[in-house]
Amino acid sequence: MKYSFKFICLLIPFCMVFSVKAVNYYEIGTFSKDNSLQMVVEIPAGTNKKIEYNQHHNTFLIDKINGADRIIDFLPYPGNYGFIPSTLMDKDRGGDGDALDVLLISESVETGTILNIIPIGVLVLEDSGKIDTKIIAIPLEKSAQIIDASSYDELHKNYSALKDIIKLWFVHYKGEDVIKFVKWDNEIAAQKEINKWMSN
Repeated sequence: MKYSFKFICLLIPFCMVFSVKAVNYYEIGTFSKDNSLQMVVEIPAGTNKKIEYNQHHNTFLIDKINGADRIIDFLPYPGNYGFIPSTLMDKDRGGDGDALDVLLISESVETGTILNIIPIGVLVLEDSGKIDTKIIAIPLEKSAQIIDASSYDELHKNYSALKDIIKLWFVHYKGEDVIKFVKWDNEIAAQKEINKWMSN
Protein backbone atom coordinates (compact mmCIF):
# COMPACT_ATOMS: atom_id res chain seq x y z
CA MET A 1 0.00 0.00 0.00
CA LYS A 2 1.30 3.45 -0.89
CA TYR A 3 1.05 6.40 1.49
CA SER A 4 1.43 10.07 0.75
CA PHE A 5 4.34 11.95 2.27
CA LYS A 6 1.90 14.10 4.30
CA PHE A 7 0.25 11.00 5.77
CA ILE A 8 3.57 9.50 6.77
CA CYS A 9 4.56 12.78 8.40
CA LEU A 10 1.52 12.53 10.67
CA LEU A 11 2.92 9.25 11.96
CA ILE A 12 6.63 10.07 12.23
CA PRO A 13 7.72 12.93 14.54
CA PHE A 14 11.02 13.32 12.72
CA CYS A 15 9.21 14.58 9.67
CA MET A 16 9.40 17.98 11.37
CA VAL A 17 12.78 18.48 9.74
CA PHE A 18 14.22 20.59 6.97
CA SER A 19 16.06 18.13 4.78
CA VAL A 20 16.77 14.42 4.50
CA LYS A 21 19.38 13.09 2.11
CA ALA A 22 21.52 9.97 1.97
CA VAL A 23 24.68 11.92 2.72
CA ASN A 24 26.56 12.86 5.86
CA TYR A 25 27.00 16.58 5.38
CA TYR A 26 29.98 16.71 7.73
CA GLU A 27 31.87 14.20 5.62
CA ILE A 28 31.46 15.57 2.10
CA GLY A 29 34.59 17.22 0.75
CA THR A 30 35.78 20.64 1.86
CA PHE A 31 36.32 21.30 -1.83
CA SER A 32 34.14 20.28 -4.76
CA LYS A 33 35.38 18.24 -7.73
CA ASP A 34 36.44 21.45 -9.48
CA ASN A 35 38.42 22.44 -6.34
CA SER A 36 35.97 25.14 -5.21
CA LEU A 37 35.37 25.67 -1.49
CA GLN A 38 31.99 24.32 -0.37
CA MET A 39 29.58 25.17 2.41
CA VAL A 40 26.42 23.58 3.81
CA VAL A 41 23.61 26.00 4.64
CA GLU A 42 21.90 25.35 7.97
CA ILE A 43 20.12 28.68 8.56
CA PRO A 44 18.76 30.70 5.64
CA ALA A 45 19.27 34.46 5.68
CA GLY A 46 16.37 36.22 7.40
CA THR A 47 15.68 33.33 9.80
CA ASN A 48 15.40 33.62 13.60
CA LYS A 49 15.31 29.89 14.32
CA LYS A 50 18.62 28.25 15.30
CA ILE A 51 18.75 25.32 12.88
CA GLU A 52 21.58 22.79 13.17
CA TYR A 53 22.64 19.70 11.29
CA ASN A 54 22.20 16.48 13.29
CA GLN A 55 24.47 13.82 11.80
CA HIS A 56 22.98 11.03 13.92
CA HIS A 57 19.59 11.50 12.23
CA ASN A 58 21.19 12.92 9.08
CA THR A 59 18.86 15.88 9.02
CA PHE A 60 18.47 19.50 10.07
CA LEU A 61 16.61 20.26 13.29
CA ILE A 62 15.73 23.35 15.25
CA ASP A 63 17.95 23.50 18.33
CA LYS A 64 16.10 23.14 21.62
CA ILE A 65 16.52 24.88 24.97
CA ASN A 66 14.51 23.32 27.83
CA GLY A 67 12.34 21.54 25.26
CA ALA A 68 11.43 24.71 23.36
CA ASP A 69 12.66 25.83 19.94
CA ARG A 70 15.69 28.07 20.21
CA ILE A 71 14.67 31.39 18.70
CA ILE A 72 17.22 34.18 18.28
CA ASP A 73 15.94 37.07 20.40
CA PHE A 74 17.39 39.65 18.06
CA LEU A 75 17.32 40.51 14.36
CA PRO A 76 17.27 37.53 11.96
CA TYR A 77 20.49 36.11 10.57
CA PRO A 78 22.04 38.71 8.22
CA GLY A 79 23.29 36.03 5.82
CA ASN A 80 23.07 32.32 5.17
CA TYR A 81 24.75 30.55 8.07
CA GLY A 82 26.29 27.12 7.99
CA PHE A 83 29.56 25.26 7.98
CA ILE A 84 32.43 24.14 5.80
CA PRO A 85 32.25 20.34 5.49
CA SER A 86 35.12 18.06 6.55
CA THR A 87 36.42 20.65 8.98
CA LEU A 88 36.58 20.28 12.75
CA MET A 89 37.71 22.95 15.19
CA ASP A 90 39.41 20.51 17.54
CA LYS A 91 39.07 21.52 21.21
CA ASP A 92 42.58 20.24 21.89
CA ARG A 93 43.86 22.92 19.50
CA GLY A 94 41.73 25.75 20.80
CA GLY A 95 38.60 25.18 18.73
CA ASP A 96 34.98 24.86 19.83
CA GLY A 97 34.53 21.23 18.75
CA ASP A 98 32.32 22.04 15.77
CA ALA A 99 32.81 22.43 12.04
CA LEU A 100 34.13 25.80 10.88
CA ASP A 101 31.31 28.36 10.66
CA VAL A 102 30.63 30.43 7.58
CA LEU A 103 28.31 33.36 6.87
CA LEU A 104 27.37 33.64 3.20
CA ILE A 105 26.38 37.09 1.94
CA SER A 106 23.63 36.38 -0.57
CA GLU A 107 19.90 36.08 -0.95
CA SER A 108 18.24 33.46 1.23
CA VAL A 109 19.27 29.87 0.44
CA GLU A 110 17.34 26.77 1.52
CA THR A 111 18.50 24.70 4.49
CA GLY A 112 20.57 21.72 3.34
CA THR A 113 21.90 23.44 0.23
CA ILE A 114 25.52 22.67 -0.67
CA LEU A 115 27.12 25.40 -2.74
CA ASN A 116 30.49 26.69 -3.86
CA ILE A 117 31.73 29.84 -2.18
CA ILE A 118 34.58 32.36 -2.17
CA PRO A 119 35.94 33.32 1.26
CA ILE A 120 36.53 37.08 1.42
CA GLY A 121 37.34 37.57 5.09
CA VAL A 122 37.16 36.26 8.60
CA LEU A 123 35.52 37.62 11.73
CA VAL A 124 37.25 36.54 14.93
CA LEU A 125 35.16 36.59 18.11
CA GLU A 126 35.46 35.42 21.69
CA ASP A 127 32.46 33.43 22.89
CA SER A 128 32.37 32.59 26.60
CA GLY A 129 36.14 32.87 26.75
CA LYS A 130 36.81 30.74 23.64
CA ILE A 131 37.90 31.95 20.22
CA ASP A 132 35.07 31.62 17.69
CA THR A 133 35.92 32.16 14.03
CA LYS A 134 33.39 33.01 11.31
CA ILE A 135 34.38 32.79 7.66
CA ILE A 136 32.68 35.51 5.59
CA ALA A 137 31.97 34.45 2.01
CA ILE A 138 30.13 35.18 -1.21
CA PRO A 139 28.72 32.65 -3.70
CA LEU A 140 31.11 31.49 -6.41
CA GLU A 141 28.32 31.74 -8.98
CA LYS A 142 28.26 35.27 -10.36
CA SER A 143 24.48 35.37 -10.76
CA ALA A 144 24.05 34.67 -7.02
CA GLN A 145 26.39 37.44 -5.87
CA ILE A 146 24.69 40.50 -4.38
CA ILE A 147 27.75 42.59 -3.46
CA ASP A 148 30.67 43.64 -5.63
CA ALA A 149 33.44 42.37 -3.37
CA SER A 150 35.63 39.33 -3.90
CA SER A 151 38.32 40.24 -1.34
CA TYR A 152 38.54 41.72 2.13
CA ASP A 153 39.94 45.00 0.78
CA GLU A 154 36.93 45.37 -1.52
CA LEU A 155 34.56 44.50 1.32
CA HIS A 156 36.21 47.08 3.56
CA LYS A 157 36.35 49.76 0.87
CA ASN A 158 32.91 49.30 -0.68
CA TYR A 159 30.83 47.93 2.20
CA SER A 160 32.23 49.13 5.50
CA ALA A 161 28.67 49.48 6.85
CA LEU A 162 28.02 45.82 5.97
CA LYS A 163 31.05 44.86 8.05
CA ASP A 164 29.65 46.92 10.93
CA ILE A 165 26.26 45.20 10.66
CA ILE A 166 27.81 41.72 10.67
CA LYS A 167 30.06 42.56 13.61
CA LEU A 168 27.25 44.12 15.65
CA TRP A 169 24.91 41.23 14.92
CA PHE A 170 27.33 38.58 16.12
CA VAL A 171 28.33 40.59 19.19
CA HIS A 172 24.71 41.05 20.29
CA TYR A 173 22.63 38.09 19.05
CA LYS A 174 23.25 36.05 22.21
CA GLY A 175 22.63 39.01 24.51
CA GLU A 176 24.93 41.54 26.11
CA ASP A 177 28.47 40.71 27.24
CA VAL A 178 28.46 37.11 25.94
CA ILE A 179 30.45 37.56 22.73
CA LYS A 180 33.38 39.92 22.28
CA PHE A 181 34.81 41.23 19.03
CA VAL A 182 38.47 40.34 18.53
CA LYS A 183 39.32 41.38 14.97
CA TRP A 184 38.60 41.30 11.26
CA ASP A 185 41.07 39.64 8.91
CA ASN A 186 41.40 39.07 5.18
CA GLU A 187 40.79 36.22 2.75
CA ILE A 188 44.32 34.89 3.21
CA ALA A 189 43.69 34.49 6.93
CA ALA A 190 40.33 32.89 6.10
CA GLN A 191 42.03 30.31 3.88
CA LYS A 192 44.59 29.59 6.61
CA GLU A 193 41.74 28.93 9.05
CA ILE A 194 40.10 26.55 6.60
CA ASN A 195 43.37 24.68 6.03
CA LYS A 196 44.02 24.56 9.77
CA TRP A 197 40.75 22.80 10.59
CA MET A 198 40.40 20.53 7.55
CA SER A 199 39.91 16.92 8.59
CA ASN A 200 40.64 15.24 5.25
